[in-house]
Amino acid sequence: MKSILKTLAIVMTLAFTVVSCSSDNDDNGSGNGSRDVKYEITGNYTGTASVTYFEKGGNALNEDMTKLPWTKEFTAEAKSMGASLSASGYGGVAGQTLTGKLYIGGKLENELTATANSDGIIVLSLTPYVFPL
Repeated sequence: MKSILKTLAIVMTLAFTVVSCSSDNDDNGSGNGSRDVKYEITGNYTGTASVTYFEKGGNALNEDMTKLPWTKEFTAEAKSMGASLSASGYGGVAGQTLTGKLYIGGKLENELTATANSDGIIVLSLTPYVFPL
């Protein structure tokens, strides 16, 4: 079950990244061109959970979340195209939540709260942020 959830999280992250890429360069000043990234996950979810995110070099990494809150901060390298965050878990209690936040240059760019279903399964997938060219 754990490997299925990790695979699902990775596939969803990559799918959302491909869909979100655009040929226009209108970022409306978001993040002021910064490559400083901060991921944050908070909540009351008590099940087993893992998080998938793009690291500073642009590669997708997956790690177990052993406690909440979970945070990761770094400056993305020039070869990195964007930032993305997703989490999934099982074994929690229905109604428990996880809230994911994505900050670029100190500015909150995306936030989403997910709720565990009746089986205690939770999936959180933020829309990826694409760095301006």
